[in-house]
Amino acid sequence: MNKEAYQFSYEVYDSVSELNDQDAWLVNEAREVTELAYAPYSNFNVGAVAQLANGEIVVGTNQENAAYPVGLCAERVLLSSTATLFPNIAIDTMAISYNNMNGESKHPISPCGMCRQSLAEYEHRVKQPIRLLLSGMEGKVFIIKKSNSLLPLSFGSVDLK
Repeated sequence: MNKEAYQFSYEVYDSVSELNDQDAWLVNEAREVTELAYAPYSNFNVGAVAQLANGEIVVGTNQENAAYPVGLCAERVLLSSTATLFPNIAIDTMAISYNNMNGESKHPISPCGMCRQSLAEYEHRVKQPIRLLLSGMEGKVFIIKKSNSLLPLSFGSVDLK
């Protein structure tokens, strides 16, 4: 038997004010874009903003539906828009924030499992890691250098061959 371990590191900043100007701008834009979310059932608005390798900015928000499985997360809305508007252009950095209308939004949250799979697939597709900035409406900010770090032992195209 072999025993293996998986670990990754990430940076933790106490607030957006500690970030460089571009990262701070992306986080603040993600916080602002939460206002565009359609989340009448959960009251949990999520916004995502990405800077692409070509300098373009793309945004996405969560879109809920009364038939819960039909809703979309902000990250997947952003990935779909990016793939359609800018085919095969890499995402350099994606900022994700949320506004919990029923409580506090003071700590970073991480993408759900389905979004982690989608982020890993996009990274594979464009052959470049996606750097993530995770935050709430205030408080700490996490920086993760490669989104696929969030999905160890992921399923991918190589598994279909």
